Amino acid sequence: MGGLVTGPVRIGNCSGFYGDRLSAMREMLTGGDLDYLTGDYLAELTMLILARDRAKSPDRGYARTFLRQLEDCLGLALERGVRIVTNAGGLNPAGLADAVRGLAERLALTVNVAHVEGDDLVSRADELGFGAASAATSGTGAASAATSGTGAASAATSGTGAASVLAANAYLGAWGIVECLNAGADVVVTGRVTDASVIVGPAAAHHGWQRTDYDRLAGAIAAGHVIECGAQATGGNYAFFQEIPDLVHPGFPLAEIHADGSSVITKHPGTGGAVTVDTVTAQLLYEIAGARYANPDATLRVDTVELSSAGPDRVRISGVRGEPPPPSLKVSLNSIGGFRNEMTLVLTGLDIEAKAELVRKQLERAMTVKPAQMQWTLARTDQPDADTEETASALLRCVVRDPDPANVGRKFSSAAVELALSSYPGFHATSPPGDGQVYGVFRPAFVAAEQVPHVAVHADGTRADIAPAAQTLELAPVAPPALPEPPPFRTTRRVPLGTIAGARSGDKGGSANVGVWVRTDPQWRWLVHTLTVDKLRELLPETAELPVARHVLPNLRAVNFVIDDILGEGVAYQARFDPQAKGLGEWLRSRTIDIPEELLA
Repeated sequence: MGGLVTGPVRIGNCSGFYGDRLSAMREMLTGGDLDYLTGDYLAELTMLILARDRAKSPDRGYARTFLRQLEDCLGLALERGVRIVTNAGGLNPAGLADAVRGLAERLALTVNVAHVEGDDLVSRADELGFGAASAATSGTGAASAATSGTGAASAATSGTGAASVLAANAYLGAWGIVECLNAGADVVVTGRVTDASVIVGPAAAHHGWQRTDYDRLAGAIAAGHVIECGAQATGGNYAFFQEIPDLVHPGFPLAEIHADGSSVITKHPGTGGAVTVDTVTAQLLYEIAGARYANPDATLRVDTVELSSAGPDRVRISGVRGEPPPPSLKVSLNSIGGFRNEMTLVLTGLDIEAKAELVRKQLERAMTVKPAQMQWTLARTDQPDADTEETASALLRCVVRDPDPANVGRKFSSAAVELALSSYPGFHATSPPGDGQVYGVFRPAFVAAEQVPHVAVHADGTRADIAPAAQTLELAPVAPPALPEPPPFRTTRRVPLGTIAGARSGDKGGSANVGVWVRTDPQWRWLVHTLTVDKLRELLPETAELPVARHVLPNLRAVNFVIDDILGEGVAYQARFDPQAKGLGEWLRSRTIDIPEELLA
């Protein structure tokens, strides 16, 4: 393990989230040669799901679908010499490691299973200033409310609305994985490491990198960021999806990572989808902020990434520069925020605004106990002179939230239904009356890296402490790059922005990012001068009153916007119609804008 290796290491991915394609592990193992197979199962929302799972039983808290995949594929991986690295351990990596050993015993296979732990900080929440540790860890109080959806929420939320912490997990880096692989592990299970770390670890172990090889590590972080979301690198969620010849069943990606940190992103021959400079660009822009993309082992300078075609379904990533990591680790804090309920009412035909106003007044008057929050949204999906009733209708959505489930349960939903014969003409609802459901809230925190244990636990039970980075560099904004000369004015045509621009968007806690890129230099000169923060706010009115930052990435011909607070208190809070902001970029692409005619040719 480790040492000098001349050829690239081939690292595949078979999962981009908890719930991804079950068959992907077998497809990746049988489709071509690999050295390592990785899987990313964790997201901020997933950590809340696993925390509630663990509250039901301390033996749970990991991604159980990984075991289903492994039952089918463990023997195949061992036979082919493919080592597996996954963060499916979630909140219980030791438990998943034991479950893998039990599976191997049932299958009569000999396998070396190691795991990485230390990220789980929930028992130290008070000490680290995150808020009170949740009673969920003991199976009482908030845990019962979290798992059953009934009962008082006082254990989950204080009188001020500040939720107690149900899960607190620091984002660890790759060196615990490296330790496990260097000791001979066939399967390495982790908890909350960064998404890219499951790729960085195998690359660093294979090539014998040192902890100060920042450019090499940053190159692996870039490759890891591209492939960790699975088929998003091979045409999934891709703006120009109609250009992909076979997207019915896209293959999963792999990275050939060289000793200098450069890489080629590709996929197995004969699989669906495509790997192009544009599909890789789109994924590089996913859920990032500015030119510096921090990881616990190195900070990737996104503004140095160079992409080039290396043949059909092959894209080279080169020129990547890295810096020392920041001194602090990000911590994902998930809490039970209270209870929520919603009713969606259908308004058809004429006088939509007046109908909405009437039923709003009626329902608010009928609520003798007002919920802590009552949020109304009118979606004008109706069309004039529509030829179907559905296209003649708008949707009025009322969402209520409260620490007390009684205030958002039947009192609310039944009050809405009781208006059926006494409100606007054509009253009906798409949602039946029912009780409120638990909702979660997410918030990030930061903690000094030396306060977080990082431990590799080998198959024989021996433990190796992983020291924090010896050299660090505080994150700071990069000086804005010089902009190209704006193109000379020409005749323009008003068309959707997406006629020439691609976009990808996603969630980061309560914020969202929208990365927008174009494909030619003349288009880039127009985009960077046209798509400003003010123009974004004009095109996306929801952002008008929110903090928005723009980051310019000339190497990718891209601008990346970070929109704070658009997702409220995170995905589980469900603050908007699209709670993960996955469609935000496509909304932006659909908005019309004046584009020079010569750029549309």
